[in-house]
Amino acid sequence: MGPAEPLLSVVKGNPTPEELAALAAVVASLGSPEEAEAPKPSTRHWLRRQQLRMEPTPGPGAWKRSRG
Repeated sequence: MGPAEPLLSVVKGNPTPEELAALAAVVASLGSPEEAEAPKPSTRHWLRRQQLRMEPTPGPGAWKRSRG
């Protein structure tokens, strides 16, 4: 296995090692668009919850039950 391809390339200026580290951390944390998308509950999901009478109700822990 050969050397890894660099994550960034500085083409102008003279950044400090701290600035490069901060930039590399931000770029690495971005990830791909597929990772960022969360599946949305379908209409069928909410209809099923209503049929089973699983509507969110007030009380302790209600915020946990509201997600589905």
